[in-house]
Amino acid sequence: MATVGNSTNIFWQESPIGRLERQKLLNQKGCVVWITGLSGSGKSTLAFSVNKELYSRGKLSYILDGDNLRHGLNKNLGFSAEDRTENIRRVGEVAKLFADAGLICIASLISPYRKDRDACRAMLPDSNFIEVFMNMPLELCEARDPKGLYKLARAGKIKGFTGIDDPYEPPLNCEIEIKQKDGVCPTPNAMAGQVVSYLEEEGYLHF
Repeated sequence: MATVGNSTNIFWQESPIGRLERQKLLNQKGCVVWITGLSGSGKSTLAFSVNKELYSRGKLSYILDGDNLRHGLNKNLGFSAEDRTENIRRVGEVAKLFADAGLICIASLISPYRKDRDACRAMLPDSNFIEVFMNMPLELCEARDPKGLYKLARAGKIKGFTGIDDPYEPPLNCEIEIKQKDGVCPTPNAMAGQVVSYLEEEGYLHF
């Protein structure tokens, strides 16, 4: 009898077609590109730009966007610390499946707590989890405020908003850091180029 979590009498079923066969078919290596940062830091912009660049190269990728996932998979979760942890755990498990399928999975979430991101990293072989830190200052993100959320948080209409009254814990050892240079933000193409160049150099774009 096998027990996993709260489930008993379950057994892992091994497929005769595995990760290596799928990667060979796609001529690429599965991995998770995990983009983290404050709201308004440019996570979604980067995710879409990387996805577009990979597509232009004939590489298969898929975006897991935090807001989009809360319309379905995570629609029963709120923004308490416990729900945030469960939100990230679920996304990590889905991202792991995409990587196992041989895809380059681009996860774009604030994911404010370091322990939750580290837990997702632990789900995969370490080299297959690529943490991308959108290191943009709060002042810039708040000035952008594309969804009007900072304004609501400052007015006290949103509680537990990351960067205002809930902490953001920056990565300590991310693979890629994207930040301003001389006070100027890199363009979407430049940011995507930085990520795709890393994938190329690390061998993910061919098998």
